[in-house]
Amino acid sequence: MAALPSLDEKLTSLLVRTFPSADTSSSDAAKLSGAIFGGEGEGKVQYTDGEKAEINQWAITASHIGHWTGSSTEDGPKQTARLQTLNTHLSSRTTLLGSKPSIADVVIFSNTAPLISSWSSQERTGEQGYHHIVRHADFVQHSPLFGPLKLEDSEKVKIDVDEVVSPIKPVDAKAEKEKKKREKEELAKAGAASAAAAGATTTSAAPDAATDSQKSSKLDKIKDKAEQIGAAAASAVGVSDAAREAQAKKKADKEAKKADKKGKEPKQQPPKPADKPLSPSLIDLRVGHILKAVQHPNADSLYVSTIAVGDPAGTENTSEYEGQVVRTVCSGLSGRVPLEEMQGRKVVVVCNLKPVTMRGIKSCAMVLAASPRPAEGEDGHHSSVVELVTPPADSKAGERVYVDGWESDEPEGILNPKKKVWESIQPGYQTSDELEMEWDVGKTPLAGEGENKKSGVAKLRTKEGTCTVKNLKGASIS
Repeated sequence: MAALPSLDEKLTSLLVRTFPSADTSSSDAAKLSGAIFGGEGEGKVQYTDGEKAEINQWAITASHIGHWTGSSTEDGPKQTARLQTLNTHLSSRTTLLGSKPSIADVVIFSNTAPLISSWSSQERTGEQGYHHIVRHADFVQHSPLFGPLKLEDSEKVKIDVDEVVSPIKPVDAKAEKEKKKREKEELAKAGAASAAAAGATTTSAAPDAATDSQKSSKLDKIKDKAEQIGAAAASAVGVSDAAREAQAKKKADKEAKKADKKGKEPKQQPPKPADKPLSPSLIDLRVGHILKAVQHPNADSLYVSTIAVGDPAGTENTSEYEGQVVRTVCSGLSGRVPLEEMQGRKVVVVCNLKPVTMRGIKSCAMVLAASPRPAEGEDGHHSSVVELVTPPADSKAGERVYVDGWESDEPEGILNPKKKVWESIQPGYQTSDELEMEWDVGKTPLAGEGENKKSGVAKLRTKEGTCTVKNLKGASIS
């Protein structure tokens, strides 16, 4: 078992101030994490065996980073490699374990804080800088997940979140997924090896049986080889007429079986579920809270927003940011909506469109905005006048946005692009003279056919009230 290296006086003092009841003499980082952060109830976490092993390993790595002084030329490359590994690991995680706090985060913070304080702006957020280590340190020293830590002024790292020399390069989602898969496999192997070692005494009584099995397998292989050699020799000298007849009969039987199979009735496939009638309830509209928005690194016309839309942890196409489950959303609003207006605001988001990759970044939802309805023959997608649709002020991230009259219907999962559901429903979205968002059934004549046929105009709302825009009347929404 990996042990937590001896805590230095500064770190011990920090833990005692923040967690007075914690036993800082523990030699097991995972055990200390469980004592501080684990247990039952709100805010408490449970660690898997794999996570416990990871906590211990990161505690050891942290000690290596902390003990490095830079005086040895041999240690320089090692330190750089450790920091690069840590930075890459944190590129897709809020904490070292993803979103769970642990003592390893505190030890990493304590040992990297002096380094970060000495780094230049380029080292912090330059093209080759350690953006994610800096972000992690800022999160640990301020987040309530960690107490919050009772830091002295001299222990805090001064970080200006607006000072970014170079934007963070987008993470290769496919490579990161493969990396996580390898990490899980390695943890599973480690657990299996441990279990095998523990059970070695129970299997030691069966060596003879294993040896017999190996011998039998070896004999079978020898027999197969002999048969192959015999067949090759027969082919070389010519087979007898009887043998040829036997082979011909075998071939004929095989062909007959094939023909018989072709003539059989195909297996009955279960009937596919009937498509739901076209209606606005198929669209999964939710209140979204933009936690941050930045310029797309590869496209002047796009913003990249980090938006919380109420997804549970583990939902496909989500990640974690500041302890929340979020989606990454690309929107063509750059130059049309000021970037400062995108920060920290509530929006209406379409959550069941199929994700698309936009100039290297995967976009997993769409922000709704209003623009003047184009004149006949004009393309309205490039209007410079755009206003974001705003949900009621008291609405919460993830709250459903629905069309009056269809609130009892559940939205579809991921929409099938081939069925053009969004393209059929979207023309009905518009703004009223009262600046409220509404849906006009008449602009989507197929909606609610048969018994569910409806007509007229209905408002889009949450349980708190209607969704609105600032100034645009009679505008289209997309």
